[in-house]
Amino acid sequence: MPHKITLTGKPVSTLRSKKNCYTFDMEEKGSPAAPKGLPKSSTITYTVFISQKQLKKAGLTEENIQNEKIMVQGEPTLDVPVDDCPGEIGVVCFQVSLIPEKQKEAVKADKEPAKEPEKKEEVKEEEQPKAPEGTEDFVALDQIKVPEEFLQFQPNPYKTQLVIDHVKQSGILDEPITINRETKVLTDGYRRYIVAEKLEMKMVPVMYEKTSVES
Repeated sequence: MPHKITLTGKPVSTLRSKKNCYTFDMEEKGSPAAPKGLPKSSTITYTVFISQKQLKKAGLTEENIQNEKIMVQGEPTLDVPVDDCPGEIGVVCFQVSLIPEKQKEAVKADKEPAKEPEKKEEVKEEEQPKAPEGTEDFVALDQIKVPEEFLQFQPNPYKTQLVIDHVKQSGILDEPITINRETKVLTDGYRRYIVAEKLEMKMVPVMYEKTSVES
């Protein structure tokens, strides 16, 4: 099977023009807690190889690329010249999309009256990946770890079908899946995890488990 890779976040370099494409760098940090006895994961810099057509379709330019949170899906490559790949690993981009910043848009809506420019923002929002209310991030489904107690539980088939119908009609889950921020362990939303797996969703919206501190 092809070796797939997904990167999320804001680029850490400017957009560089090459002979037949463009490149930029992204960083992915490892989990702070590794299994006992194993070395901790380190931060890796990836150099993304992307076409002008992909950039234009996503609305990315030299001026805004470092200010946008994006998701890149592609395949890793080591068969590129070192001079063209400042990062440790090269990534051939198959798909790139913007990740909407819901909170930022909400603040703008509260402060500014309805004007013609805002209609342009709405059009741009429609082109961005949709997310249910409460979404804090997007995570690859295969990175989420399901505890044994969930695997032994069989969700109600009728309610599960309702979620499947919602995804087929709207293209998104009705609610984000709840996971632990550090371990990526699922803590709530097993039914939606099953639906995402059944519908072969690669990226799913998540919210992070809220931890309470006892006084």
